[in-house]
Amino acid sequence: MEILASIPSPGTSEIELGPLPLRGYAVCIIIGVFLAIWLGGRRWVQRGGQPGTVADIAVWAVPFGLVGARIYHVVTDYQLYFAEGEDPWDAFAIWDGGIGIWGAIAGGAVGAWIACRRRGIALPPMADAIAPGIAFAQGIGRWGNWFNQELYGRETDVPWAVEIDNGMDVGTFHPTFLYESLWCVGVGFLVIWADRRFRLGHGRAFALYVAAYTVGRFWIEYLRIDEAHEFLGLRLNNWTSVAVFLAAVAYLWLSARRSPGREENVEPHPDEPAGPTADAAAGEDAQGPHLAKDAPAGKGAQDAERSASAEARAGRTTVDATPAAGTAGAGETAERTEADQSAEVTAQATTEATAQATTEATPATTEAAKPARTAELTKPAKTGKAAKTSKTSKASKAEAADS
Repeated sequence: MEILASIPSPGTSEIELGPLPLRGYAVCIIIGVFLAIWLGGRRWVQRGGQPGTVADIAVWAVPFGLVGARIYHVVTDYQLYFAEGEDPWDAFAIWDGGIGIWGAIAGGAVGAWIACRRRGIALPPMADAIAPGIAFAQGIGRWGNWFNQELYGRETDVPWAVEIDNGMDVGTFHPTFLYESLWCVGVGFLVIWADRRFRLGHGRAFALYVAAYTVGRFWIEYLRIDEAHEFLGLRLNNWTSVAVFLAAVAYLWLSARRSPGREENVEPHPDEPAGPTADAAAGEDAQGPHLAKDAPAGKGAQDAERSASAEARAGRTTVDATPAAGTAGAGETAERTEADQSAEVTAQATTEATAQATTEATPATTEAAKPARTAELTKPAKTGKAAKTSKTSKASKAEAADS
Protein backbone atom coordinates (compact mmCIF):
# COMPACT_ATOMS: atom_id res chain seq x y z
CA MET A 1 0.00 0.00 0.00
CA GLU A 2 1.12 3.53 -0.69
CA ILE A 3 1.94 5.71 2.33
CA LEU A 4 1.21 9.38 1.76
CA ALA A 5 2.32 10.55 5.22
CA SER A 6 3.01 9.13 8.64
CA ILE A 7 4.14 10.01 12.14
CA PRO A 8 7.75 8.96 12.76
CA SER A 9 8.63 7.26 16.01
CA PRO A 10 11.64 8.40 18.08
CA GLY A 11 14.82 6.43 17.61
CA THR A 12 15.32 6.17 21.39
CA SER A 13 13.06 6.10 24.43
CA GLU A 14 15.41 8.35 26.44
CA ILE A 15 15.82 12.10 26.60
CA GLU A 16 19.41 13.17 27.20
CA LEU A 17 19.75 16.03 29.69
CA GLY A 18 23.52 16.29 30.03
CA PRO A 19 24.88 13.37 32.03
CA LEU A 20 21.37 12.47 33.24
CA PRO A 21 19.30 10.41 30.80
CA LEU A 22 15.55 10.56 31.37
CA ARG A 23 13.04 8.09 30.05
CA GLY A 24 10.56 9.77 27.75
CA TYR A 25 7.77 7.74 29.36
CA ALA A 26 8.67 9.07 32.82
CA VAL A 27 8.93 12.66 31.58
CA CYS A 28 5.42 12.50 30.13
CA ILE A 29 4.01 11.15 33.39
CA ILE A 30 5.78 13.81 35.47
CA ILE A 31 4.52 16.65 33.27
CA GLY A 32 1.00 15.25 33.46
CA VAL A 33 1.13 14.99 37.27
CA PHE A 34 2.28 18.58 37.67
CA LEU A 35 -0.43 19.81 35.30
CA ALA A 36 -3.10 17.90 37.22
CA ILE A 37 -1.92 19.32 40.57
CA TRP A 38 -1.79 22.89 39.22
CA LEU A 39 -5.22 22.78 37.62
CA GLY A 40 -6.75 20.88 40.52
CA GLY A 41 -5.39 23.46 42.95
CA ARG A 42 -6.96 26.33 41.02
CA ARG A 43 -10.33 24.57 40.86
CA TRP A 44 -10.18 23.69 44.57
CA VAL A 45 -9.63 27.33 45.54
CA GLN A 46 -12.49 28.40 43.26
CA ARG A 47 -14.75 26.00 45.15
CA GLY A 48 -13.82 27.55 48.49
CA GLY A 49 -10.83 25.41 49.47
CA GLN A 50 -7.46 26.52 50.76
CA PRO A 51 -4.37 26.98 48.53
CA GLY A 52 -1.89 24.12 48.75
CA THR A 53 -4.43 21.49 49.78
CA VAL A 54 -4.37 19.66 46.44
CA ALA A 55 -0.58 19.47 46.53
CA ASP A 56 -0.76 17.95 50.02
CA ILE A 57 -3.30 15.39 48.82
CA ALA A 58 -1.10 14.57 45.81
CA VAL A 59 1.75 13.59 48.14
CA TRP A 60 -0.39 10.58 49.03
CA ALA A 61 -2.38 10.07 45.85
CA VAL A 62 0.47 10.02 43.30
CA PRO A 63 2.57 7.24 44.91
CA PHE A 64 -0.53 5.16 45.58
CA GLY A 65 -1.63 5.71 41.99
CA LEU A 66 1.70 4.61 40.52
CA VAL A 67 1.76 1.48 42.66
CA GLY A 68 -1.84 0.66 41.78
CA ALA A 69 -1.19 1.21 38.08
CA ARG A 70 1.79 -1.11 38.08
CA ILE A 71 0.00 -3.79 40.10
CA TYR A 72 -2.95 -3.77 37.69
CA HIS A 73 -0.63 -4.14 34.68
CA VAL A 74 1.40 -6.96 36.22
CA VAL A 75 -1.72 -8.86 37.34
CA THR A 76 -3.52 -8.58 34.01
CA ASP A 77 -0.36 -9.32 31.97
CA TYR A 78 1.34 -11.72 34.36
CA GLN A 79 2.65 -13.88 31.49
CA LEU A 80 5.09 -11.10 30.60
CA TYR A 81 6.87 -11.49 33.92
CA PHE A 82 6.14 -14.90 35.39
CA ALA A 83 6.00 -17.18 32.35
CA GLU A 84 8.82 -19.61 31.67
CA GLY A 85 11.94 -17.79 30.54
CA GLU A 86 10.82 -14.40 31.87
CA ASP A 87 12.50 -12.46 34.67
CA PRO A 88 10.07 -11.76 37.56
CA TRP A 89 12.19 -8.79 38.66
CA ASP A 90 11.10 -6.99 35.51
CA ALA A 91 7.76 -6.49 37.24
CA PHE A 92 9.43 -3.61 39.14
CA ALA A 93 10.90 -1.97 36.01
CA ILE A 94 8.17 0.62 35.71
CA TRP A 95 10.46 2.90 33.68
CA ASP A 96 10.17 0.43 30.79
CA GLY A 97 6.43 1.09 30.58
CA GLY A 98 3.49 -0.96 31.60
CA ILE A 99 0.92 0.72 33.83
CA GLY A 100 -2.85 0.40 33.87
CA ILE A 101 -5.09 3.44 34.17
CA TRP A 102 -7.68 1.44 36.09
CA GLY A 103 -5.15 0.62 38.78
CA ALA A 104 -3.86 4.18 38.77
CA ILE A 105 -7.33 5.61 39.47
CA ALA A 106 -8.10 3.00 42.12
CA GLY A 107 -4.76 3.37 43.89
CA GLY A 108 -4.83 7.15 43.64
CA ALA A 109 -8.33 7.19 45.11
CA VAL A 110 -7.15 5.21 48.13
CA GLY A 111 -4.24 7.58 48.68
CA ALA A 112 -6.47 10.64 48.27
CA TRP A 113 -9.01 9.20 50.70
CA ILE A 114 -6.33 8.72 53.36
CA ALA A 115 -5.01 12.25 52.85
CA CYS A 116 -8.49 13.78 52.92
CA ARG A 117 -9.32 12.05 56.19
CA ARG A 118 -6.11 13.37 57.70
CA ARG A 119 -7.11 16.92 56.73
CA GLY A 120 -10.76 16.56 57.70
CA ILE A 121 -12.25 17.12 54.25
CA ALA A 122 -14.57 15.02 52.11
CA LEU A 123 -13.29 13.03 49.14
CA PRO A 124 -16.10 13.76 46.57
CA PRO A 125 -15.48 17.53 46.25
CA MET A 126 -11.75 16.89 45.99
CA ALA A 127 -12.39 14.37 43.20
CA ASP A 128 -14.54 16.92 41.37
CA ALA A 129 -11.77 19.50 41.57
CA ILE A 130 -9.04 17.28 40.15
CA ALA A 131 -11.11 15.39 37.54
CA PRO A 132 -10.25 17.57 34.49
CA GLY A 133 -6.59 17.64 35.52
CA ILE A 134 -6.48 13.84 35.60
CA ALA A 135 -7.91 13.70 32.08
CA PHE A 136 -5.30 16.16 30.79
CA ALA A 137 -2.56 14.24 32.61
CA GLN A 138 -3.66 11.05 30.84
CA GLY A 139 -3.55 12.85 27.52
CA ILE A 140 0.07 13.84 28.13
CA GLY A 141 1.07 10.51 29.64
CA ARG A 142 -0.10 8.60 26.56
CA TRP A 143 2.78 10.10 24.58
CA GLY A 144 5.04 7.90 26.67
CA ASN A 145 3.75 5.00 24.55
CA TRP A 146 5.03 6.82 21.48
CA PHE A 147 8.53 6.98 22.99
CA ASN A 148 8.38 3.23 23.72
CA GLN A 149 6.73 2.31 20.36
CA GLU A 150 3.97 0.38 22.11
CA LEU A 151 0.18 0.13 22.31
CA TYR A 152 -0.49 0.89 18.66
CA GLY A 153 -3.41 -0.35 16.59
CA ARG A 154 -3.97 -2.23 13.40
CA GLU A 155 -1.87 -1.67 10.32
CA THR A 156 -3.10 1.24 8.21
CA ASP A 157 -2.08 3.73 5.51
CA VAL A 158 -3.90 6.80 6.85
CA PRO A 159 -1.82 10.01 6.74
CA TRP A 160 -1.61 10.08 10.55
CA ALA A 161 -0.36 6.49 10.87
CA VAL A 162 2.60 5.97 13.20
CA GLU A 163 5.77 4.32 11.98
CA ILE A 164 6.79 1.33 14.08
CA ASP A 165 10.08 -0.55 13.97
CA ASN A 166 10.58 -2.13 17.37
CA GLY A 167 11.98 -5.52 16.41
CA MET A 168 8.55 -7.16 16.47
CA ASP A 169 6.51 -5.12 13.98
CA VAL A 170 7.59 -2.98 11.07
CA GLY A 171 5.20 -0.70 9.19
CA THR A 172 2.61 1.98 9.80
CA PHE A 173 -0.17 1.44 12.32
CA HIS A 174 -3.09 3.27 13.94
CA PRO A 175 -1.62 5.58 16.59
CA THR A 176 -4.00 4.53 19.35
CA PHE A 177 -1.91 6.48 21.84
CA LEU A 178 -2.71 9.63 19.86
CA TYR A 179 -6.41 8.77 19.69
CA GLU A 180 -6.59 8.30 23.43
CA SER A 181 -4.54 11.44 24.08
CA LEU A 182 -6.93 13.59 22.04
CA TRP A 183 -9.95 11.88 23.59
CA CYS A 184 -8.67 12.60 27.12
CA VAL A 185 -8.10 16.27 26.30
CA GLY A 186 -11.68 16.45 25.00
CA VAL A 187 -12.96 14.77 28.17
CA GLY A 188 -11.12 17.31 30.31
CA PHE A 189 -12.75 20.24 28.51
CA LEU A 190 -16.13 18.48 28.66
CA VAL A 191 -15.92 18.18 32.43
CA ILE A 192 -14.91 21.84 32.82
CA TRP A 193 -17.83 22.98 30.66
CA ALA A 194 -20.39 20.73 32.35
CA ASP A 195 -19.15 21.72 35.79
CA ARG A 196 -19.66 25.42 35.01
CA ARG A 197 -22.95 24.88 33.23
CA PHE A 198 -24.64 22.53 35.73
CA ARG A 199 -22.61 23.22 38.92
CA LEU A 200 -21.73 19.58 39.43
CA GLY A 201 -20.95 18.55 42.99
CA HIS A 202 -20.73 15.62 45.39
CA GLY A 203 -18.44 13.66 43.04
CA ARG A 204 -20.52 14.03 39.89
CA ALA A 205 -17.82 15.89 37.93
CA PHE A 206 -15.46 13.00 38.59
CA ALA A 207 -18.15 10.47 37.64
CA LEU A 208 -18.69 12.34 34.35
CA TYR A 209 -14.97 12.15 33.63
CA VAL A 210 -14.96 8.39 34.30
CA ALA A 211 -18.03 7.75 32.15
CA ALA A 212 -16.75 9.84 29.23
CA TYR A 213 -13.29 8.30 29.35
CA THR A 214 -14.59 4.72 29.33
CA VAL A 215 -16.63 5.40 26.18
CA GLY A 216 -13.51 6.41 24.29
CA ARG A 217 -11.39 3.68 25.83
CA PHE A 218 -13.84 1.02 24.60
CA TRP A 219 -13.51 1.81 20.89
CA ILE A 220 -9.79 2.63 21.12
CA GLU A 221 -9.13 -0.67 22.87
CA TYR A 222 -10.94 -2.41 20.05
CA LEU A 223 -8.29 -1.13 17.58
CA ARG A 224 -5.26 -2.35 19.52
CA ILE A 225 -3.39 -5.47 18.46
CA ASP A 226 -1.05 -5.98 21.42
CA GLU A 227 -1.46 -9.21 23.33
CA ALA A 228 -4.25 -9.14 25.92
CA HIS A 229 -6.61 -11.51 27.70
CA GLU A 230 -9.99 -11.93 26.02
CA PHE A 231 -13.39 -12.99 27.27
CA LEU A 232 -16.34 -13.71 24.99
CA GLY A 233 -14.53 -12.17 22.06
CA LEU A 234 -13.68 -8.88 23.81
CA ARG A 235 -10.47 -7.77 25.42
CA LEU A 236 -10.33 -7.54 29.19
CA ASN A 237 -10.09 -3.75 29.08
CA ASN A 238 -13.26 -3.62 26.99
CA TRP A 239 -15.20 -5.42 29.71
CA THR A 240 -13.60 -3.22 32.34
CA SER A 241 -14.70 -0.14 30.41
CA VAL A 242 -18.28 -1.39 30.28
CA ALA A 243 -18.40 -2.18 34.00
CA VAL A 244 -16.84 1.13 35.05
CA PHE A 245 -19.10 3.07 32.68
CA LEU A 246 -22.23 1.54 34.19
CA ALA A 247 -20.97 2.25 37.70
CA ALA A 248 -20.22 5.89 36.86
CA VAL A 249 -23.63 6.46 35.26
CA ALA A 250 -25.36 4.85 38.25
CA TYR A 251 -23.45 7.13 40.61
CA LEU A 252 -24.40 10.19 38.56
CA TRP A 253 -28.08 9.30 38.78
CA LEU A 254 -28.14 8.37 42.47
CA SER A 255 -26.02 11.34 43.53
CA ALA A 256 -28.22 13.81 41.64
CA ARG A 257 -31.31 12.44 43.43
CA ARG A 258 -29.82 12.31 46.92
CA SER A 259 -27.56 15.39 46.93
CA PRO A 260 -28.55 17.91 44.25
CA GLY A 261 -26.46 21.02 43.80
CA ARG A 262 -22.90 21.61 44.94
CA GLU A 263 -21.21 21.68 48.32
CA GLU A 264 -21.21 25.13 49.96
CA ASN A 265 -18.19 24.53 52.20
CA VAL A 266 -15.55 22.08 50.98
CA GLU A 267 -12.82 22.83 53.51
CA PRO A 268 -12.96 24.56 56.93
CA HIS A 269 -10.89 27.71 57.30
CA PRO A 270 -7.81 27.27 59.52
CA ASP A 271 -8.99 30.12 61.82
CA GLU A 272 -12.41 28.57 62.46
CA PRO A 273 -12.81 26.78 65.83
CA ALA A 274 -13.53 23.09 65.94
CA GLY A 275 -17.12 21.94 65.93
CA PRO A 276 -17.65 21.27 69.71
CA THR A 277 -15.93 24.53 70.69
CA ALA A 278 -18.00 26.55 68.26
CA ASP A 279 -21.20 24.90 69.51
CA ALA A 280 -20.34 25.66 73.13
CA ALA A 281 -19.61 29.30 72.32
CA ALA A 282 -22.87 29.59 70.44
CA GLY A 283 -24.72 28.10 73.42
CA GLU A 284 -23.20 30.62 75.83
CA ASP A 285 -24.09 33.52 73.56
CA ALA A 286 -27.65 32.27 73.26
CA GLN A 287 -28.07 31.82 77.05
CA GLY A 288 -26.64 35.21 78.04
CA PRO A 289 -29.74 37.41 77.45
CA HIS A 290 -32.07 34.88 79.14
CA LEU A 291 -29.91 34.69 82.25
CA ALA A 292 -29.82 38.48 82.53
CA LYS A 293 -33.56 38.69 81.98
CA ASP A 294 -34.42 36.10 84.64
CA ALA A 295 -32.24 37.68 87.33
CA PRO A 296 -34.22 38.77 90.47
CA ALA A 297 -35.01 42.46 91.03
CA GLY A 298 -33.22 42.65 94.39
CA LYS A 299 -30.00 41.25 93.08
CA GLY A 300 -28.39 44.69 92.98
CA ALA A 301 -28.35 45.03 96.77
CA GLN A 302 -26.95 41.53 97.17
CA ASP A 303 -24.22 42.26 94.64
CA ALA A 304 -23.36 45.46 96.51
CA GLU A 305 -23.05 43.57 99.79
CA ARG A 306 -20.89 40.88 98.20
CA SER A 307 -18.66 43.53 96.61
CA ALA A 308 -18.26 45.30 99.95
CA SER A 309 -17.32 42.06 101.70
CA ALA A 310 -14.87 41.17 98.94
CA GLU A 311 -13.23 44.58 99.11
CA ALA A 312 -12.97 44.33 102.88
CA ARG A 313 -11.32 40.92 102.65
CA ALA A 314 -8.99 42.22 99.92
CA GLY A 315 -8.04 45.11 102.18
CA ARG A 316 -7.23 42.84 105.09
CA THR A 317 -5.25 40.53 102.81
CA THR A 318 -3.24 43.44 101.49
CA VAL A 319 -2.47 44.69 104.98
CA ASP A 320 -1.55 41.21 106.22
CA ALA A 321 0.73 40.66 103.23
CA THR A 322 2.69 43.84 103.87
CA PRO A 323 6.11 43.06 105.43
CA ALA A 324 6.16 43.91 109.12
CA ALA A 325 8.31 46.83 110.12
CA GLY A 326 11.15 46.35 112.48
CA THR A 327 9.75 48.74 115.17
CA ALA A 328 6.59 48.88 117.33
CA GLY A 329 5.61 52.23 115.80
CA ALA A 330 5.40 50.64 112.36
CA GLY A 331 3.10 47.91 113.74
CA GLU A 332 0.78 50.50 115.30
CA THR A 333 0.71 52.38 112.01
CA ALA A 334 -0.31 49.19 110.14
CA GLU A 335 -3.11 48.54 112.68
CA ARG A 336 -4.40 52.09 112.32
CA THR A 337 -4.25 51.75 108.52
CA GLU A 338 -6.25 48.50 108.67
CA ALA A 339 -8.86 50.09 110.92
CA ASP A 340 -9.15 53.13 108.68
CA GLN A 341 -9.55 50.94 105.59
CA SER A 342 -12.18 48.78 107.27
CA ALA A 343 -14.10 51.85 108.37
CA GLU A 344 -13.90 53.30 104.88
CA VAL A 345 -15.10 50.06 103.26
CA THR A 346 -17.95 49.78 105.79
CA ALA A 347 -19.03 53.36 105.12
CA GLN A 348 -18.93 52.77 101.39
CA ALA A 349 -21.03 49.62 101.71
CA THR A 350 -23.54 51.44 103.92
CA THR A 351 -23.79 54.28 101.40
CA GLU A 352 -24.39 51.85 98.51
CA ALA A 353 -27.04 49.92 100.47
CA THR A 354 -28.79 53.17 101.45
CA ALA A 355 -28.78 54.36 97.85
CA GLN A 356 -30.21 51.02 96.68
CA ALA A 357 -32.93 51.11 99.35
CA THR A 358 -33.76 54.71 98.44
CA THR A 359 -34.03 53.77 94.80
CA GLU A 360 -36.40 50.88 95.57
CA ALA A 361 -38.51 53.04 97.93
CA THR A 362 -38.88 55.92 95.48
CA PRO A 363 -41.90 54.45 93.59
CA ALA A 364 -43.81 53.92 96.87
CA THR A 365 -43.02 57.44 98.11
CA THR A 366 -44.18 58.91 94.86
CA GLU A 367 -47.45 56.98 95.01
CA ALA A 368 -48.06 58.10 98.64
CA ALA A 369 -47.41 61.72 97.78
CA LYS A 370 -49.99 61.79 95.03
CA PRO A 371 -53.13 62.08 97.34
CA ALA A 372 -51.58 64.91 99.37
CA ARG A 373 -50.70 66.81 96.25
CA THR A 374 -54.20 66.27 94.91
CA ALA A 375 -55.77 67.57 98.13
CA GLU A 376 -53.56 70.65 98.06
CA LEU A 377 -54.56 71.40 94.51
CA THR A 378 -58.29 71.00 95.30
CA LYS A 379 -58.31 73.57 98.26
CA PRO A 380 -60.57 76.55 97.51
CA ALA A 381 -58.78 79.75 96.77
CA LYS A 382 -58.97 82.60 99.30
CA THR A 383 -61.55 85.33 98.66
CA GLY A 384 -60.41 88.77 97.82
CA LYS A 385 -61.55 90.21 101.22
CA ALA A 386 -59.72 87.58 103.23
CA ALA A 387 -56.58 88.17 101.25
CA LYS A 388 -56.88 91.96 101.85
CA THR A 389 -57.40 91.45 105.59
CA SER A 390 -54.36 89.25 105.73
CA LYS A 391 -52.25 91.86 104.02
CA THR A 392 -53.50 94.62 106.45
CA SER A 393 -52.64 92.47 109.45
CA LYS A 394 -49.15 91.90 108.17
CA ALA A 395 -48.66 95.62 107.58
CA SER A 396 -49.77 96.44 111.16
CA LYS A 397 -47.37 93.96 112.57
CA ALA A 398 -44.58 95.50 110.51
CA GLU A 399 -45.40 99.03 111.85
CA ALA A 400 -45.45 97.74 115.38
CA ALA A 401 -42.10 96.23 114.91
CA ASP A 402 -40.75 99.54 113.56
CA SER A 403 -42.10 101.39 116.60
